[in-house]
Amino acid sequence: MYEFAYHRPATVAEAVALIADEDVLPLAGGQTLIPTLKQRLAMPAALVDLGGLAELRGLRRDGDALVIGAATTHAEIAASDLVRQTVPALAALAQRIGDPQVRNRGTLGGSIANADPAADYPAAVVGLGASVHTDRRTIDGDAVFIDLFTTALEPGELITAVSVPVPRAAAYEKAAQPASGYAVVGVLVARTAAGVRVGVTGAGPCAFRATALERALDAAFTPEAARAVTIPADGLNDDLHASAAYRAALIPVLAARAVAACG
Repeated sequence: MYEFAYHRPATVAEAVALIADEDVLPLAGGQTLIPTLKQRLAMPAALVDLGGLAELRGLRRDGDALVIGAATTHAEIAASDLVRQTVPALAALAQRIGDPQVRNRGTLGGSIANADPAADYPAAVVGLGASVHTDRRTIDGDAVFIDLFTTALEPGELITAVSVPVPRAAAYEKAAQPASGYAVVGVLVARTAAGVRVGVTGAGPCAFRATALERALDAAFTPEAARAVTIPADGLNDDLHASAAYRAALIPVLAARAVAACG
């Protein structure tokens, strides 16, 4: 490691003021940032620890939505009775992230802001039609993820909470990389009042909606309908874990499993 300043703000406003400096980074769970610092892939002048901000933690029901503080950990989401009762697919997704250490330190907001192409939460943000709240605005879930490790967040903008509309039914299925638990492909299928939504992670540079699957499942919400959809391999990830063609073929298979799990 190298020398840098460390700040532990008492309020969100104080944290936002500190990260306005482009050479200062927020520290949430640190599951990505700390390894990045160790490898000198990032060398900020200071870190702003968000861990002590009660304003950024917690879960609550607000009408037809589940509201989750950005600093809420994966383990807290997985163990929450409220999440299990309202959006059980989200609790199940959180339970399958990484290992116990990662789940107990990693946070919802940190995962979304990092936008790792193989992270699980982005599929939920897109598939469930969530809204991401920041210190200055609300971003529609469909507009959050732009490209590889790239989001709609502006410099110095801090995620404060995520609102998840409670679906009629939802399920998440993934093919996990055995060593890391990251999604080679992950698919979240949700039945909502406005129709079926399908969010995909791991397959492309960032999470996206599989609109062809949505149309097919709106017409017939069955595993067979999902399996019959052909997903183009163009633009999908092609790496040592799986080819683009394999990922394209896997998306309908996982979608079919998710449909079956919805009941």
